[in-house]
Amino acid sequence: MTEKAIGGAACRLRAAILACVVAIAGATALPLGAAEAAAPMQLTYRVTHSTFGDIGTYTNTIEPVAGGITVQTRAHFQVKMLGVQLYNEDAQRTERWQGNRLVSFDGVTSKGSESMTVRGEARGNRFVINTPHGIETAPATVHPANPWSANFLNSNTMMRPDDGRLEAVRIGGGQPGGIDLDGRPNRARKYEVVGTTRYDIWLDDQGVPVKFAVDDNSGKVTFTLASCSRCDDIVSQQLGMK
Repeated sequence: MTEKAIGGAACRLRAAILACVVAIAGATALPLGAAEAAAPMQLTYRVTHSTFGDIGTYTNTIEPVAGGITVQTRAHFQVKMLGVQLYNEDAQRTERWQGNRLVSFDGVTSKGSESMTVRGEARGNRFVINTPHGIETAPATVHPANPWSANFLNSNTMMRPDDGRLEAVRIGGGQPGGIDLDGRPNRARKYEVVGTTRYDIWLDDQGVPVKFAVDDNSGKVTFTLASCSRCDDIVSQQLGMK
């Protein structure tokens, strides 16, 4: 895939969100800051495991704010077998972005009785992360492993949001194709993000991540888009219907 194509894909969802905000606010009827605050976009995913089936939900709430975008992530995973809980995980995370740069990250992940806190902030041309295992320093282009938009295509460094560890990744794919979402055919481009962990990510024609999957040592965990608040507004705005 060419650099031009990757850059175009990375811009589509961000531009669509901002366009949707202006449309909902009545274009110039409200100041931009007030308009942005009125139109968050929420992506809710059904999470399944290759062995244990349905294990929970994962939600990204994307809100344009003055000077950037805030992404709130909520996750709840629970694995049971024969009524016995084998695993439980809850997470709350906040990313703050200015343009294509991550300026801060705050996350708390609870796994069973263990809780881990990760905090990071942009400093100069670096991103400094306080993790449970010490300080990590990443390039300014670092992205959390949370594909809320196509922006991940611009980075070759991924941060694990649960423990703050960094991994170098390479990104491939992007060819147009199709995907089945709970029996509904959809057009999408599939990207592979390969590092210590492998991620497969499908983006639809609006740049919305409609599905992503992670391979770990327990099996494959798949996130399938179950609902999207404001997606219809975004699509309608792009088609000139709003």
